[in-house]
Amino acid sequence: MLIEIKDIENVFHIPDPWYIHSCIFDEIKQQLDVYIKVDKDTLLSCSECGAENQRFFDIADYDRTWRHLNFLEYPCYVHAEHPRTDCENCGKKRRVHIPWAIKPRASFTKLFDAWIMMLVKDMPMNAVSRLVGEHDTRLWRILHHYVDQAMAHQDLSHVTKINTDETSSKRGHQYITIFVDSDKKNVIHVAKGKDAATWKTCKERLEEQGGHAKNITEVCMDMSPAFIKGASDYFPEASITFDKFHVIQEANKAVDEVRRNERKTCAELKNTRYAWLKNEENLTKKQKSMLDKLKDSELDTAKAYRMRLCLQEIYQYPAPIAPMVLEDWIQWGLRCRLEPMIQLAKMLKKHFDGVVQWFQSQLNNGILEGINSLFQTAKRKARGYRSDKNIIAMVYLLAGKLDFSAK
Repeated sequence: MLIEIKDIENVFHIPDPWYIHSCIFDEIKQQLDVYIKVDKDTLLSCSECGAENQRFFDIADYDRTWRHLNFLEYPCYVHAEHPRTDCENCGKKRRVHIPWAIKPRASFTKLFDAWIMMLVKDMPMNAVSRLVGEHDTRLWRILHHYVDQAMAHQDLSHVTKINTDETSSKRGHQYITIFVDSDKKNVIHVAKGKDAATWKTCKERLEEQGGHAKNITEVCMDMSPAFIKGASDYFPEASITFDKFHVIQEANKAVDEVRRNERKTCAELKNTRYAWLKNEENLTKKQKSMLDKLKDSELDTAKAYRMRLCLQEIYQYPAPIAPMVLEDWIQWGLRCRLEPMIQLAKMLKKHFDGVVQWFQSQLNNGILEGINSLFQTAKRKARGYRSDKNIIAMVYLLAGKLDFSAK
């Protein structure tokens, strides 16, 4: 369908009472400039109180410029008259809202903003900056505006279960803690650090958005003392489930410690680390062949490996039986004379209630492992982020399932 020049406002999404006065291509700057005027006889709404049918007070000629989507391969800029109203309702003189920009002092049109938000989900911000020819600081402001707006309108009144885990944010043991709604599987809060105070900020965030700490019936996490304290202090009504993957991870660490100790006196254990740590279905042919020779031997490492397999199998037991089987395993571990496995058994005994709670809640941190992988991949592509604020905004963007249409 051909579009006549009189309908060019529709191409640039310019609504009444504004209209395009002229379009000029600057051959020197290699850019398109679109000049927009406003119908002086139109009555507009007050941007302060919203009262309709207010008369103009004055008009500033082309005092505002907005970067728009490219016209073909050329940058496009919108220049517009920006009137003020003299409101009879509130008595204030205010610049009217510009319909193609998100706020009066914005430097970009809504469509340019949308383009940037689409790009940054898949590209590092510095790459987007080079692509569009804008400084990345200005583009970060776009991201923060929309993320902050969407977070402010997020409804958390339905949240009853929370998963949490920490992840590295920068080099030098700097971390962020991510909280996820277990049911909807979206990020609801991100906090700097990995101490008990992160649970306080999570509670505050939850209650700001319509939720309540008393509504939280289950939390899933690792056995960090700081996390246990934070959950107990700020969500006292919630049952704690210790992530089963964390339990098996601790068992793998214990097996590996036994192997390292025994490796000093047993040449057969050279280059066998990953064979003991993987599940059998993930072994290479060479690893499986080696493991078949050693797993039933009298080696301490083989004994620890068999104990790890038995612990892993407990998670296949029915809920009424599993706690009794775990108690038997703990007693086995305490008597096994392998110090790393003894320490593992003591840890499971200390946190027994949280470990067996899994058989009731069935919660695990698999969703957080996926989010962590997504974020770490984006961080590597970007070669890091300059500030914690940027880091947190990216986590929300990638895994918050935010509604950017919220007003």
